[in-house]
Amino acid sequence: MALAEEKLSAIAAQLKNGVAPPKETVRAFLLWFGAERRGYRVVRRIRGALRRHSLATSPDFEWAYIDWQVGFIKADPENKAPQGVADDSPADPTYRIRSLASANRTPVTVTPDSTLQQITTLMLTNDFSQLPVMTGPRDVKGIVSWKSIGMRLSLKKSIFSAKDCMEEVKILSASEPLFSAIAVVAANDYVLVQAQDKTICGILTASDFNDQFRLLAEPFLLLGEIENGVRRLLHGKFTHAELNSAKAPGDDGRQIDAPADLTFGEYIRLIENEAGWKKLRIEVDRATFVSTLNRVREIRNDVMHFDPDGLEEDDLKFLREFAQFLKRLRDVGVT
Repeated sequence: MALAEEKLSAIAAQLKNGVAPPKETVRAFLLWFGAERRGYRVVRRIRGALRRHSLATSPDFEWAYIDWQVGFIKADPENKAPQGVADDSPADPTYRIRSLASANRTPVTVTPDSTLQQITTLMLTNDFSQLPVMTGPRDVKGIVSWKSIGMRLSLKKSIFSAKDCMEEVKILSASEPLFSAIAVVAANDYVLVQAQDKTICGILTASDFNDQFRLLAEPFLLLGEIENGVRRLLHGKFTHAELNSAKAPGDDGRQIDAPADLTFGEYIRLIENEAGWKKLRIEVDRATFVSTLNRVREIRNDVMHFDPDGLEEDDLKFLREFAQFLKRLRDVGVT
């Protein structure tokens, strides 16, 4: 944090003197704060530091692709939009295709005159299923694929170059919502991604979507399994009055009839004291178990606030291992 404060202080001084500070990638900017991803708590900490120095980033660091560069600008003194940025709305929470790595990786291309041998060599050596046919970064002529090549050869059509086997291309803006792109990719196996300046900045395939949905879905599935496992541990072991006593202060109007009516934080409150812990009748260390639940709760908060970078592998490994631990408890008849 000291590094971040030092750098932000220097940037504020540069802007005050009319000097444009150098840009940083989002990834490098996060490292100033000792972070590798934009979890909910990390984002709050960074925004607090930027406010202290009357700074903002453009584009907003929270939603820019992690390897994009962001610039530093003066923030409005009345806490409105940063100078040079339209004062329209808060950061867009919609998950857009520009957040995917493959949407920010300039695709390998061929020209209309590239030979069939050149095309197939590129596709074989790179394990590509398709190649855009382009004459410039903004000028897309079509796309060639194993499917387009095979269809023409099966019909005894001669193919000498890309223009003999290219098809109409499918293009979506990088700002398109991820879920809107699903049908396009499902129907065509790919979609080209177009940046704001109209250049082609990436290509999305069905394989990219499979990887992304695994990344997005696994934390939710693991957290659901863990929460159900904790509920089973609590089931039938606490009175109605004891369950209600675990409610967060000031939430007296909410009726608690079963463990499922409690929040994750209330599960912890129910068993963190010695009396509540003994009711579980499990021979594991209470402090370690409660500490583990607290870490699950923190990860859960990040997931529910939707972190554009997904979970770190260490967090996923932790969730997998704790879900497996709860399963082992069930297997030996503890719940």
